Parts: sequence; C-alpha cells; structure tokens
Amino acid sequence: MSAAIPDEQPEVQSEERPPEPRTRYDEMAGGYARFWAPVLRNAAEQVLDHLAPHLDRKRGAELLDVGTGTGTLAIAALERWPGIRVTGIDPSGGMLEVAGATAAERLPAAAQRRFRRRVAPADRMPFEDGVFDAAMSSFVLQLVPSRAAALREIRRVVRPGGVAAWVSWQRTNRAFEPDRLANEVLDDFGFDPPEPDTRSGDIASPGSAADSMRRAGFREVRAWLGECVYAWDAKGYLAFLTEFDEQSLFDDLEATERAEIEAAILERLGGLAPDELTLRLPIVYAMGRAAA
Repeated sequence: MSAAIPDEQPEVQSEERPPEPRTRYDEMAGGYARFWAPVLRNAAEQVLDHLAPHLDRKRGAELLDVGTGTGTLAIAALERWPGIRVTGIDPSGGMLEVAGATAAERLPAAAQRRFRRRVAPADRMPFEDGVFDAAMSSFVLQLVPSRAAALREIRRVVRPGGVAAWVSWQRTNRAFEPDRLANEVLDDFGFDPPEPDTRSGDIASPGSAADSMRRAGFREVRAWLGECVYAWDAKGYLAFLTEFDEQSLFDDLEATERAEIEAAILERLGGLAPDELTLRLPIVYAMGRAAA
C-alpha cells in the first residue's frame, strides 16, 4: 500500500543504515543550481502560468513537482501561491539537499514548511491514488527510463479532474556557436571532442507529447512548441564550461595549460555578437486533465 503525503522532510539515514552511494546527479547538484538552473528558469516557470487558472483560487491545494531537482519550479510555486503545499520528488538526495538549502535562503519559515521533499523515482511514487490536486514537471520527462510509465504514475496520484503540466526538450540538431568554438580550442590543444549526446528521450513533437498524455489517462490534452532562451556573456559561458559542463576535464589540467586554454576560449568567445552568445533551444509544453 502506498503511503499518504508525509508531513516530514526526507528521512535522515541512521547509523545502522549506511547512506546510499552518491550518484552523478548528487555530485553535480551544486553546479546545476549555479549554472544550469538559471538557464531553464524562465522556460520552466511558464508551466506555472498554465497551472494558474486551476490554482489561483484553490487555497490548500496539494501540488506535486516531479523531478524537483534543485527546487526551481517548486520554490517559484510557493512564492506565487501562499496557500498551497508542494511535494517535490527526485531520485537524487543531493539535488533535494540543494533544494532545501535554496528554499531556506529564499522563503520565509512558513513557506518552507509547505515544501515537502521525498527521494523517489517518477515511475514509482510512494503516494496513494488521487492525493494531489495538480502536478508539474520541468525538463525531467526526457530523462526518465519510461516516459509512459512516469505519466501513468502522475495520472494515478492526481485526483480525477486534477491537472498536470510539464515542459521538456524537443529533439533538435540546432548548434550553439560557443560550444563549437570551445571544442575547436580543445581540439587545437590535442583533446578529443566530447562524446555526442546520445539522450534519446527528447520529445519528437507536440503531437507525440499529447498522445503520450492521452494514453496515460489524461483528457482535454493540449501541447505546443516553445523556446528556451538564455543570454550568456563570454565570461559566464566560460565559467559554465569549466566549472560545470566540462568540469572534470578542466580539473585534471595543470594550472598553466588550463589558463592557456581558458584564455584561448575567452578570446574566441569575445568575437561573438550577443545574439551568437544567446542559447535558443526548442521545447515542448504539454498539459491535460486527469480523467475520472
């Protein structure tokens, strides 16, 4: 039997139960919050605009954030709707630790108490059926092992008539000029190009997103294209590259070589126009109502 929504924060591991090994997402949580979450924030928070007609006047609503990560969407929801409670799930305890710390910095104590966090995967949630009024997710459903299973589970825990809204990447071959220039510099210094991104979960089209929601048991489904836009400057992109995206590579370099490579990348980035430094990637939004 699944558990109802808990009032407590994630359990602290006891001495008798050693902590689980840290995962890649645990290790990257701090860098993700600093460098990648700001890139996604504007696009992610538009999900709240689409939930607003259902939550603006619903005090005490229970909102589920699937793959809450470092808490970007959950914290924005708590700031926007003082009467709701948000439960964020994520398989990474490290991400949830950062989410809790960020909430402590940004939210008053009363709002922090309305933010529950649970370590759990999207396709096996520890909740009873129909306990949430609405669900949301941002840039997560392209990462789960089975999007169909995750959507069915979201449908299970959302009450009949409740809504779910999410955003994810659309498949694209669109290039980003700063990436190309950085790879050129690394090639000049004798480093192999990065491995190609083999992630296969990006959304093919709004139609496929809508179909997946209907098959999971949602009705009144709609899906549409959007764009994730973020304006880097040269120094900001270099910090993202060296301290997050390719951190392990740069951390292994000797200080002199690292400084030379960073200077070469910064010089080439300095020749780009602001529009060339602006990341623009296609995304898909989808929304539906849980069938009775």
